[in-house]
Amino acid sequence: MVVLNRIYTKTGDKGETALADGTRVPKHALRVEAYGTVDELNATLGLAQLHAEGALAEALARIQNDLFDLGADLARPEMARDAEAGYPVLRIIESQVSRLEAEIDTMIARLEPLRSFILPGGSALAAHLHLCRTVARRAERGAVALAAAEEANPAAVKYLNRLSDWFFVAGRIANEDGRADVLWVPGANR
Repeated sequence: MVVLNRIYTKTGDKGETALADGTRVPKHALRVEAYGTVDELNATLGLAQLHAEGALAEALARIQNDLFDLGADLARPEMARDAEAGYPVLRIIESQVSRLEAEIDTMIARLEPLRSFILPGGSALAAHLHLCRTVARRAERGAVALAAAEEANPAAVKYLNRLSDWFFVAGRIANEDGRADVLWVPGANR
């Protein structure tokens, strides 16, 4: 259980922060960038939730919780030492990726196939979900860069890849099952 009785600690005043295992690293480290972008995505998702109802709102709440799991995963290096931690270490697992895939398949079954690229907009919820999609893609790029330089959980990278797809399809659902999608018209304003 996390106990936060003091918000500022002054331990980061010289440009360093602590990872989940206590290791001190520069605040510009790839790992910090990766989990920091996941935190930004979670905040962006909080804005989307303001416009969601029903099953979609429930799914967004579930994803928001997963994003905290993902941040904890990315904030802890050296998966090989997880058993030494003395407590269960949070890692994204394949079933979380599979759940996103199943939800995408369920949502996409409601949609007509796209015959054009769509612009990120339409309803307020759809616009927020498209913003979530772009932040998820940036988080994925950060996680991929981290995985290229250091050890990172492959399921975490895969989760972010599926999540951006999930947000795209959910954005279409939020636009009256795609009927209110804003279509791109190439060269329309020449």
